[in-house]
Amino acid sequence: MAKPLVSDELWARIEPLIPKHSSPGEDGGRPAVEDRAALTGILFVLKTGIPWEDLPQEMGCGCGMTCWRRLRDWQASGVWSRLHHTLLTELRAADNIDWSRAVVDSSNVRAVGGGEKTGPNPTDRRKLGSKHHVLTDGQGVPLNVELSGANEHDIKHLLPLVANLPAVRGKPGRPRSRPAKLYGDRAYDSEPARAILRWLGIKPLLAKRRQAHGSGLGRYRWVVERTISWLHQLRRLRVRYERRKDIHEGLLTLAASLVCFNVFL
Repeated sequence: MAKPLVSDELWARIEPLIPKHSSPGEDGGRPAVEDRAALTGILFVLKTGIPWEDLPQEMGCGCGMTCWRRLRDWQASGVWSRLHHTLLTELRAADNIDWSRAVVDSSNVRAVGGGEKTGPNPTDRRKLGSKHHVLTDGQGVPLNVELSGANEHDIKHLLPLVANLPAVRGKPGRPRSRPAKLYGDRAYDSEPARAILRWLGIKPLLAKRRQAHGSGLGRYRWVVERTISWLHQLRRLRVRYERRKDIHEGLLTLAASLVCFNVFL
């Protein structure tokens, strides 16, 4: 028998983060779809990649647009980012975050309908696309994710990814938000970026252009490529259909949370 999309363990972490919505007035009206049912519909679309309007009614999740609106509202209220932070806190409490190093990389996806944060993809005959920028710890735990147009250079998003790392609690003392080292490929070759990383207390280990590959950097960078592969196993992320950036960003952050929950917890 297939596992439920929203297990009791996952729901126990998400339910306290969801804002309470008002119930129908005394003058009548349809009752709102339950939050857990709406989340089930969101995860079904995320995993299968089907259009929202094709969400099966027999699942009891309401119509696809109900789930879409719930995703929009929860993204606006910060539910997905708080869920991600909650899971990172649990991982740190269990010593499952490797702060000795972090790895950064990106991946292009086709943007079928265009929209915000898209651009001509130089690797796909300038068809519209987006980039998923991912920063992981030394094991591949996704610490931060970001969305951009496919034509934006990776180095532009290196420092924002580092600066916006969440301050992760879970242990006595100050929260941790900085890795000791940062690995990246040649796309992140920038002396000003290296200087800023050193100022932040992070040792930059970024590959340099026009130099031999060697073997050291490749020993550690593969974990971020594996994490990106996990994210893109969720078919709604493999091709971008959402024109609105907040909808796709919500799905991307939710996917990072699912990787934390399903793989590392």
